[in-house]
Amino acid sequence: MKQMGFMQRVQQLSVEDLQKKLDSTRQDLFGLRVNSASSPVKDYSQYKKLRKQAARLLTAMRLKTAKSVDSK
Repeated sequence: MKQMGFMQRVQQLSVEDLQKKLDSTRQDLFGLRVNSASSPVKDYSQYKKLRKQAARLLTAMRLKTAKSVDSK
């Protein structure tokens, strides 16, 4: 159920907003990796969550881009 809420919110965003959110997610993932090099990670599931979120954002961007190309 929680995933559907996320995808519904993502589908309402524009491609530019999706790109910003993707950049932010990738930055968070990078920060998590950098922090794990210097201190122990408390929650390893964050890696998986952030990677999945990035994949969902990429999928939504590709769907929006494909729809705009098809409509032309």
